Amino acid sequence: MTEQRLLLVDGMAILFRAYFATSFTGSIRRTSTGVPVNAVHGFVRYFMDAVKTFNPTHVICCWDMGSTTFRTEQYVGYKSNRPAAPEDLIPQFDLVKEVVASFNVPNIGIEGFEADDCIGTLAAALKDQAHVYIVTGDHDMLQLVDNRVSVAIMKKGIGNYLVYTPESLMEERQLTPLQIIDIKGLMGDTSDNYPGVKGIGEKTAHKLIQEHGSIEGLLSNLDAVSKTIRAKIEADLEMLHLSRDLATIQLQAPVACELLDCLWRLDTAIAIRKFEELEFGSLVKLLEQPILR
Repeated sequence: MTEQRLLLVDGMAILFRAYFATSFTGSIRRTSTGVPVNAVHGFVRYFMDAVKTFNPTHVICCWDMGSTTFRTEQYVGYKSNRPAAPEDLIPQFDLVKEVVASFNVPNIGIEGFEADDCIGTLAAALKDQAHVYIVTGDHDMLQLVDNRVSVAIMKKGIGNYLVYTPESLMEERQLTPLQIIDIKGLMGDTSDNYPGVKGIGEKTAHKLIQEHGSIEGLLSNLDAVSKTIRAKIEADLEMLHLSRDLATIQLQAPVACELLDCLWRLDTAIAIRKFEELEFGSLVKLLEQPILR
């Protein structure tokens, strides 16, 4: 029996990447009626490349559903440094989901949670039935890596991925997936705008977690670290725990999808109709590639 392979796509990460990869020239691709479609066009190219590369039997696409989540309730500053989405991108949020639906792929997202939480929950629920490949640009997802879940980090350009397994993560960073969360708790995350422990950067966080195994190991052994580091941690204990919570991807978000409902079965006629509507004639050839099993 063919091994089942589930591709979990981080939709928003790919859409934003596609937008910025094509908008820096200042010229935005539009349909003849003026609808901006540059991000959706780029998304299709990234998406179809991931299908070709990972040859899934099943596919799901996950989305953020607005900026208010349980994390913004926990910490008001969470992601508050993010600029508003570019005006030309906003109408493409709905359009891209229509394209994904035309591929017969479920769009999954829920208010109050991030796409990461949907991906983490679905990976945990379905990994016993299929080997899961998560395609994203977000290194936070490395905490989800295990023997049944590989995380493919998109590198520059289309078709470049760094695929992480527990072995390659250990080899490259000398870390287990769970230690990724502890390091974030210590050093914080400037892009998500939470501070961690003031004065502790990535190098120190990495060293402390390697030496003590976890935040619990570190806290029960504070007399073994330098006075300066101990003082920093003790002064910021509350923020350390909060930052670790914010960094933790939820595995029990209220989302679900049966494996049967996300079978990869592209009806090219339906997808081509959508492409014609969006004037994506040059992309039709991507739909006609044989899918190998």
